[in-house]
Amino acid sequence: MNFLKKKNKTAEPEEMGSVEDVMRKYDRESNTRIWVGVPKVIISVFLAVFSLYCIYMTLFSTALPETRLSLFLGFIIIAGYLTYPIKKNHVRPNAMPWYDVVIMAVGAASFFYFAFNAHTIIKLATKIETYHVIIGVIGILCLIELCRRCVGVPILCVAGALIAYAFYYNFSYGADFMQALKSIVYRLFYTTSGVIGTPTNVCYTYIVLFIIFGAFLERTGIANFFISLANRVAGWSSGGPAKVAVISSALCGMVSGSSVGNTVTTGSITIPMMKKTGYKPEFAGAVEAAASTGGQIMPPIMGAAAFLMAEYMDLPYATVAVKAILPAVLYFTGIFIAVHLEAKKLGLKGINKEDLPRWSYLLKNCFLLIPLVLLVWMVASGARTMAFSAAISIIAALVIGFINFVVTGKTEAGQSKSFGKVLAESAKTSCTTTVDALVAGAKGAITVAVACAIAGIIAGCITVTGLASTLIGAIVSVASNATILGLVLTMLCCIVLGMGVPTTANYCIMAATCAPILIQLGFPKVAAHFFVFYFGIVADITPPVALAAYAGSAIAKSNPMKTGINATKLAIAAFVVPYIFAYSPTMLFEGVNHWYEVVQISLTAIVGLFGIAAGLNGHLFKSINWAFRFLLIGGGLCMMIPEIYTDIIGLGVIAAIVLFQFFMSRKKPFLFRE
Repeated sequence: MNFLKKKNKTAEPEEMGSVEDVMRKYDRESNTRIWVGVPKVIISVFLAVFSLYCIYMTLFSTALPETRLSLFLGFIIIAGYLTYPIKKNHVRPNAMPWYDVVIMAVGAASFFYFAFNAHTIIKLATKIETYHVIIGVIGILCLIELCRRCVGVPILCVAGALIAYAFYYNFSYGADFMQALKSIVYRLFYTTSGVIGTPTNVCYTYIVLFIIFGAFLERTGIANFFISLANRVAGWSSGGPAKVAVISSALCGMVSGSSVGNTVTTGSITIPMMKKTGYKPEFAGAVEAAASTGGQIMPPIMGAAAFLMAEYMDLPYATVAVKAILPAVLYFTGIFIAVHLEAKKLGLKGINKEDLPRWSYLLKNCFLLIPLVLLVWMVASGARTMAFSAAISIIAALVIGFINFVVTGKTEAGQSKSFGKVLAESAKTSCTTTVDALVAGAKGAITVAVACAIAGIIAGCITVTGLASTLIGAIVSVASNATILGLVLTMLCCIVLGMGVPTTANYCIMAATCAPILIQLGFPKVAAHFFVFYFGIVADITPPVALAAYAGSAIAKSNPMKTGINATKLAIAAFVVPYIFAYSPTMLFEGVNHWYEVVQISLTAIVGLFGIAAGLNGHLFKSINWAFRFLLIGGGLCMMIPEIYTDIIGLGVIAAIVLFQFFMSRKKPFLFRE
């Protein structure tokens, strides 16, 4: 036993090292500076205070939006440049080049200048002076450089192209360069139609608090509880570890805002388990990537995009979360079915029951769910604002974390320590964890805030130039007589624009560029926004820029492209379900007359997903030939069309092939009992 403990202790740092390496390679948020000693303490205190500042300002500030949001972005600039180096390999302990200090100082000063002179600049309106233009240009450029460091280049390509188009638009009306520059800078920097637009406002008002809440939740041990719960529920079944990965990633995804981060954190546990069970590395990495990406569409938090959706659709947040439930369940059901079929195909077993967590352990630790349950209850009841609900939930997470430390400390210490000593150690650990969570919350806010600010630039350029109307007119004219063509074209736009872009910024871009196209084509507003949100998200697992799949492949030590293709096949529900609720918003609880309509569309969708998954997998009770595989996929797609006759055709095809497979396998009674 001692040997095993030593072995595990030795292996743990190597495992952690590889996880950190994967995060640094595929997740820009992990390419951070290394601070040690006194500089680390100073910067940690600054970040923790910044988190507290965000909480206080959100709850109590009554200043102008221009003041509040500019101050917020000024502090984000400072935190961002203190955290992210100019390049991945420019990471040395306590190293920050002089030019980064200069960029950080002038960038933050630009936003602070606007914050402290907001009243004057608002009165000037378009009559701003040349030095105002210079300050705005500096602020925007510093923000763009920070975006390159922590978010990536794809979103900047979109923003750059639209800024260039904004100049072209101004030139076409006879403006010279200085006039065009003044007009663009005023719109993008000094009004609420640019960097301090709706995305940044939502980020400041809601998202930052929920990021801090998620950081506290992670440190209470809820992620480990979710994995243990998933093991207990599904670990014993055929191919159990893969099903554990699906369930745990769905649960952890509720409090995670990153597909890549979710893939790496839960995947470091589940992927080795899957490989050990017998799954191929490409499949193991794909399961985790597909499930972790689905965490971004899982209510109640949905990668923080739910708050933006509520703002853009002018709906209560609780309503958005409820509408997202059924599509999310179908998404994970599709992955679960595919995983089960693969397990049967390979004849895989589950985890031994004696190795599974006990129900008594889970019941004893279910109190860890209290902060999450409290948050959902407060938001759903509408008793308090979302910001206040998040603040109360943060306090609850802090209290629950302390209780967990006391319980764990007492259990591990046994009779060797008095309760008072355990209490003192738990209080010390709780204080350290609180600071750590506040620091992690501030760091998590940097990427989201920067992405939202750049998304504001994109939305501002589109609004000012009227480009949205041009795009809408072009696609509507092409797809005027075939709405399915409009959906397909919009889907392709979403996947391309969503490559390498974080969830929140992803949705902002889609809501500004693609959702209006579908609304113009006659689709309901809610269905249009959910459609573009889903296809923006699946860019994380769709080659060639499938960052979540590549992160999963790095942990699984598999071929990245094959992992991406497998992840796309597993997440087929994400490519099919949006078409269902586009044509039948009943799935989103829109226009529902009777409860059985929702049941009907859910059952037909599940049967359809089963048919598609079986066709892609090629195995039910025995191997399926190519002709039957195409028929199964076709039958599954028929079930997705909300018409009675297509449902009958699809059900007939799928049922016939399943029965044929079953009776054929009975000729060799033990073949299908692998």
